[in-house]
Amino acid sequence: MSRDFALILAARLLRAFGFGLAAVLIGLHLERRGLSAGAIGLVLTIGLLSAAVAGVIAAAVSSRIGRRYTLAGAGVLMAIAGLDLALANSALLLGLAAATGMLGAASVDLGPFASIEQAALAESVEPGRRNLAFARYSLTGGLAAAAGGLLAGTATDLNRSRLLFGVYALVGLVTAVLAILLSPRAEAPIRAAAISVTEIRTLAPLSALFAIDALGGGLVVNAVIAYWLHVRFGAPANVLGPAFAAIALLQAASYEASGRLANRIGLIRTMVFTHIPSNILLLLVPFSPSLPWAIGLLLGRFSLSQMDVPARQAYVVSIVPPAERAGAVAFTGLVRGLGQAGGPILSGAAIQSAALGLPFFLAGALKLIYDLSLYAAFRSRRAEHERL
Repeated sequence: MSRDFALILAARLLRAFGFGLAAVLIGLHLERRGLSAGAIGLVLTIGLLSAAVAGVIAAAVSSRIGRRYTLAGAGVLMAIAGLDLALANSALLLGLAAATGMLGAASVDLGPFASIEQAALAESVEPGRRNLAFARYSLTGGLAAAAGGLLAGTATDLNRSRLLFGVYALVGLVTAVLAILLSPRAEAPIRAAAISVTEIRTLAPLSALFAIDALGGGLVVNAVIAYWLHVRFGAPANVLGPAFAAIALLQAASYEASGRLANRIGLIRTMVFTHIPSNILLLLVPFSPSLPWAIGLLLGRFSLSQMDVPARQAYVVSIVPPAERAGAVAFTGLVRGLGQAGGPILSGAAIQSAALGLPFFLAGALKLIYDLSLYAAFRSRRAEHERL
């Protein structure tokens, strides 16, 4: 293991830990600050929109100032968001934390890190090992997110949640330092090309489907689900933390299985065949008669729902030239982020108006439409390494 790889992996672990903590805690923390369900949904929407835009900006900036300084800047933004959440009292200032793009309401798959790290990861391994490489990349984040979820379970009052967002800020600063410590070899060997018109035409129909899936996902991001469980069943932080830690562990295991399954049946089939049953389970969650039933269905759902993540990442970087991979990841990330951003505000409004099942019904339906459309449109287009 090279020194640079160890530093990147350490930063990935720390960020995922922080985001895992925030995804469980953010809804409860904002409620403790006096925000309504609708306002919480708005803050989460701002956070997801900002994360999507930050991913595109990071891809452009990294080609000019380098990957190290771009990642360091993102770490500083994470620290600012954490300090804001820990110290701010007004809704406006809490919204500014979301505007940094580092709220951590969904996952580490969004924001300024993905477009840089995923492009570098694709170039660092042989094409034939790319499926497993992306599975391990996701596995690392999943395990760390589980630890973050467990820590979030200790935030039983406002003072403790403020303290944990202080920890979140510290994590951001440490990741900034780790980025600066990377050697010049971590930079791209050539200036990354902007994504071409030809590749945009290639990615446009795929990205349109990603937007549908992301809108469904935005309705039920982890922060929304945690808040929904709190409103629907009165679930406290010390129940939500372990529940989402278990979810993260199941996701981590599914990432590893995804890489192996993709090697056997292909990336598109892996994305679709694992997604459909998970979305059926998602549709059943609102019918849960009790908190244990709801958590059980969610555990089943999350054991499958994220298996498409490493497969999707590997597929996107495999259908464009190497010089355009960062741009491709940023482009698809922007589309997914914009689609996902519309979800929380709709879910917040639904929760506030007591239409508690609506986010799950809409999310499940949209995601099933995505699955069937993706398979119909792309099952015959294989990734680069699947054609070897």
